[in-house]
Formats: sequence, C-alpha cells, structure tokens
Amino acid sequence: MSELAISCRDLRKYYPDVKAVDGIDLEVGRGECFGLLGPNGAGKTTTIEILEGLNTPDGGDVRILGLTWRDDERELRERIGVSLQETQLGEKLSVVETLRLFRSFYRNGPHPDDLLKSLSLDEKRNARVGKLSGGQRQRLAVACALVGEPDILFLDEPTTGLDPQSRLQLWDVVEHYRRRGGTVLLTTHYMEEAERLCDRIAIVDHGQRIALGTPQELIAMLDAPHVIEFQSTPALSEADFASIPGFHGATRRSERWLLRVDSLALSVPQLLSAVEARGAKLDILSTHAATLEDLFVSLTGRELRDV
Repeated sequence: MSELAISCRDLRKYYPDVKAVDGIDLEVGRGECFGLLGPNGAGKTTTIEILEGLNTPDGGDVRILGLTWRDDERELRERIGVSLQETQLGEKLSVVETLRLFRSFYRNGPHPDDLLKSLSLDEKRNARVGKLSGGQRQRLAVACALVGEPDILFLDEPTTGLDPQSRLQLWDVVEHYRRRGGTVLLTTHYMEEAERLCDRIAIVDHGQRIALGTPQELIAMLDAPHVIEFQSTPALSEADFASIPGFHGATRRSERWLLRVDSLALSVPQLLSAVEARGAKLDILSTHAATLEDLFVSLTGRELRDV
C-alpha cells in the first residue's frame, strides 16, 4: 500500500436515475502518470471528484497516499494539487496576487515568480484575472495546483482551450513535475496527450472500467496494426468486406467505416474490389496506424470528443 499514491476498491456512487460509478477499481503507483478516459456521462468526473475529496462515495474504499478523506482530510489537502476543468478565480485580483494568495495556504512550495515563468504567464503577472484569455486562465489554474508542491496532481482537461505551443509547454511542466517524483492523475480529450504523458490508462464507460493498460497494450487490444477508413455511395454493409484477408472487425462512425486489418497491401485492393462489386463509388479512403482513438471508438462506439 505504501507504494500506491491512489487506491480505490469497488467504488460506487448512485443517483436516483443513474449509476454514475458502479464498482470501479483503480491503483495508481507513486510517480506514475495515470490517465482516466471516457465519454461524457461515463463516470470519470464523479470518480475524480471522489478521489479529490469533493464528493462522497456510496460504497467502496478510497485511499490517497495511504490516507482516507474521513480521517486525514487536512493532511491530504496539504499534499494534493487540483486543477478543475473550470476553475473560478477572483476576477479583480492580478495573476501574481492570485498565486501569492494560493501560496499562502501551504507550508512549502515554489516561489510564485518561478511558476509564472514555467507556465509562460510572466508577461501577464500584473493583469487582472478577468482580462485573461481562456488558455491563460487554464495555465493559471495549473499554477495554483502546483503552488503547494503537491505529492499528487489532479489535472482535469488541463489543455482545453490552449494553443498548440501552450499545450506543449504544459506537457513539459507535467513531465518536469514527474521527474521530481510527483504523481499525476489526468483526464483529457486529446488522445495524443494521453499517449505521450500517461504510463497507464483506464477507459471507463457507464460507470465501469472497461479497459486498463499502457497505451501500447491498449492499442494491441485491437488485434490489428492498421486501420482503413472509407466512405462509399451507396454505403457498404459489413458483410460486403468481412471476408477481406486479415480483417479483424469494423466500427461505423457516421457515414464512414473503420476497418481493422493486418496488412494494407493485401486489404486495400480487396476493399476496392468489394466496392466495385457492389457497383458503389468510393467517396473517401484513408489509412493510418492503429491508435488509442481507434480502440476508444471500438469499445464505446464514440469518439472522445463526440460530445
């Protein structure tokens, strides 16, 4: 247990009309970056709120750094940092005033000026929070989460609204934090972010954990290294291409099909023949190496950013 930063067993949270969390088990090792992915309504936000001490479970056991929210709330508040998806900060305070205020809540932590530099907010140090862009507010929220030098950093959609350069800068901040021994629990709508930052990922849907592993292990669950995406008029049914060599299944996404196959060299010509045999016209055809996004679609029937 001492090696675990986060542990929850048979976690449950029920509301009158929905089982938001229905028996989730999770273990996050110290120093690990753990990703929690799922479509809206899957239960991941409720799970994170329980782990952060913002919600109370109806059942199950939760331990953070070997401690419980029931018995050790004050100590845990000192040892975790939380960046919510939407953080409400004082609109009339300046950026540096906000960081100094948050720093005053903790016994230890970096100097606010250092955080301003690392999150590219130095030029906005005297700007009022109410005048910041969405991306700048998000970076300030992450800075506030880091100001107490936490053992665990909870990041809920940390790069939403950020431009590509700011996203890369924030990735560097997370990786630097981990090199110092910090643990990260991350939710994101960007699969490339999860693949780059996370050691392991849990996919949740309908309140349950439906997959767990490293990004590479999860992608391997597709049983095929390549994906063919196509659309035709009229549309083909799965029976039209199910006999293609090395075919391992397909997923329908709007008007397009995503085929999981072993070899593009063998499967693409066979697919073209199937389209021709049906007297159909090929509207779109593309191929790519199998990704975490493909697994997510195959498991949930939705893209992570569908909703």
